[in-house]
Amino acid sequence: MASSPQDSFSDPESAQKYLQEDLARLIEKARQDYTARADQIAQEIIVDAMLHGATDYVAEYSVSSITLPNDSVKGSIIGQGGRNIAAFEKATGVEIEIEEGNSIRLSSFDSLRREVAKRALEFLIKDSRITPSRIEEVVHQTRQHLDTVLVDEGRKICSACGVFNLDPDLVKTIGRYRFRFSYGQNLGIHTIEETKIGVQIAHELNLSEEQILHVRLGCLLHDIGKVVADEEGTHVQLGAQLLKKHNLPDPVINAVAEHHEDKPFSGVISRIVWVADAISGSRPGARYEPHEAYVKRLEKIEEIGKSFSGVSEVYAFQAGRDVRVVVKPEMVSDSELVVLVARIREKLEKEAQYVGQIKVTGIREVRSVEITKAK
Repeated sequence: MASSPQDSFSDPESAQKYLQEDLARLIEKARQDYTARADQIAQEIIVDAMLHGATDYVAEYSVSSITLPNDSVKGSIIGQGGRNIAAFEKATGVEIEIEEGNSIRLSSFDSLRREVAKRALEFLIKDSRITPSRIEEVVHQTRQHLDTVLVDEGRKICSACGVFNLDPDLVKTIGRYRFRFSYGQNLGIHTIEETKIGVQIAHELNLSEEQILHVRLGCLLHDIGKVVADEEGTHVQLGAQLLKKHNLPDPVINAVAEHHEDKPFSGVISRIVWVADAISGSRPGARYEPHEAYVKRLEKIEEIGKSFSGVSEVYAFQAGRDVRVVVKPEMVSDSELVVLVARIREKLEKEAQYVGQIKVTGIREVRSVEITKAK
């Protein structure tokens, strides 16, 4: 007569073995269920995070507008023989465009200059004393006040991201986000949206409080290298160097150093920051570049690669950040390929227009084919 499972429980070792086998079957079934639903679960996590991070966008470029109280102010801004407008443009480095109606436009690719000009002109209009000497004085005072403006803007961005008690110099640097744009997307708004998305993903994955803080900091600081002035290097390199100076945690520095996949991901923090950045930067409406300009930029990159002897094909991927160069193996040796890739990289740096950096990969493929006789 066969013994039942209950009979075998009288022996502790047999009972443990029986339960372990049963538990193993349950674990394997759960694993198979989760594997089958992995893509669905990942989609649900990301979509839910995107809903929590959505913000309103207004595309911004290189122009600011100021509404005038009345038409007579235009005459004061222009001045006799255009002397006031000439003095203002010289002092600020920003061009004034007089429009029809009660508005004028300030045009400059330097958003900080444009902000100084806007604040100075608004003050001059209220003050009503618009003369060349007064213009120089007000512009100088506005520039001196700019540090206070940057700190204030930095605190607002940090607060919106749920990050506090950062070094004041770091906060002031973050304030520059407010005046930095990429294809119409404001860096400050992009950072806030990305942080909301990244933190939500971290919560969905049940990360620890320390890990969630690292995600916040990684998202907040991932693009800080873009506003580091007067230093050479990519924004990834400059950002990582700056954070090391301020003794930020290693997972945060790694997230900044790896968010464009320049290095392999070192952990889950870097992966979350990368995903959140990709969602915020690539979602419809976030950024804008005319299709013709985009295609022209990629064609120029591919054209530069093809200009070298021995190159068979050139393919530009990821908005031109990844370039694959296929060479003719009979014309380019393995050692020559290394030199060729370096020359292409150098020419791209001099002649191509791109954001961030370009990774150039040389491919030399040799094939040998033989076919057996038919039987």
